[in-house]
This record gives sequence, C-alpha cells and structure tokens, in this order.
Amino acid sequence: MQTNKKTPYYFTAIGLFILLKFAYTLADTYDLNFLLRPTDILVGVLTGSNSVYLENSGFYHDKLNIIIDKSCSGFNFWLLCFLVFTYLVIKYLDKPLHKILALPSVLFCSYLLTIFVNTSRIFASIIIQNQAQRFISNKYQLILHEIIGIITYLSFLVLTYYIFEKFLNYRQYNAKPA
Repeated sequence: MQTNKKTPYYFTAIGLFILLKFAYTLADTYDLNFLLRPTDILVGVLTGSNSVYLENSGFYHDKLNIIIDKSCSGFNFWLLCFLVFTYLVIKYLDKPLHKILALPSVLFCSYLLTIFVNTSRIFASIIIQNQAQRFISNKYQLILHEIIGIITYLSFLVLTYYIFEKFLNYRQYNAKPA
C-alpha cells in the first residue's frame, strides 16, 4: 500500500491551523495588532479618518464612530485562506523542498490577502451601513454588518481560489518536461 507523499504537509498545515486557532482564543486586541494596525491604516487612508488606539478595545475612529477590534481582525479568514491555499499549492507541487517552502509562503501571502480583503470589507461596511441607516433600523444594522462580511469574505475567497488554481493549472500544463 502506497502512502500519499503529500499527507505530512497537509497534516502540518492542519496542525498549524489548530495551533493558531487555539492561540486566537487567548489573544486580545494588542496581540492582533499585526492584522489590525495595517487594516486600520488603510481604512484611515480610504476614509480620511484618523484613529486612536484604545487599550483593550481597538482602533477608534471618532469621525466614523467605529472601533476596529479583535472581531474585525480577519484572523479566521487568514487561517481559512492559509488552509485552502496550502491544499492547492501542495496539490500542484512535486519537490519536497518546494512543499516545505510553500507553507510559510502561503501563510505570508494569505496574510497580505487578509489585510486587503479585511480593509475592503470594513470600507464597504462603512459605506453601505451609512446609506442603509435611512431605511434600516438600528436593530438590523448588526445583521447587515454580518451579511456584508460574509459576502465580502466568501466572494474574495472563491475568486482568489479560482484565479490561483487557474494559474497553477496553467503553469503545470505549460511546464517544460524535466
């Protein structure tokens, strides 16, 4: 019986996912600054709003009356991207060194994607919720906020996966034989 040579890489990715997911449960806003600060800076650039960091709360934008806190970090999206794109990359790689290097590379690329998508989500949420205040009561604003997040995250994840898989497929198909 032949074992799949890619399985240890998949288990490593799943192990890292579980470890980081556990660490997230123990993390506070300060621990997530590596995600929150770049997102906050980009949201500030897009909206022209300055923020103030409030310890144990997050980045408060007085002009927008919002706080970018732990729940806005996009941490779960980052981990999901890491897992999905690791699966995809390992699937298309053959050499062990490439697979080993793929894990940190995918983690970093997923981080960059998360900053971009998270900024887009927050920016879209600000715009849509400001417009929706006229015809949606405050009672439903939280639901609207959640819907915007789900649609944004899912759309970007599916679109990025599709583009990345097409790229890897094209690359593999057009690779020169060794």
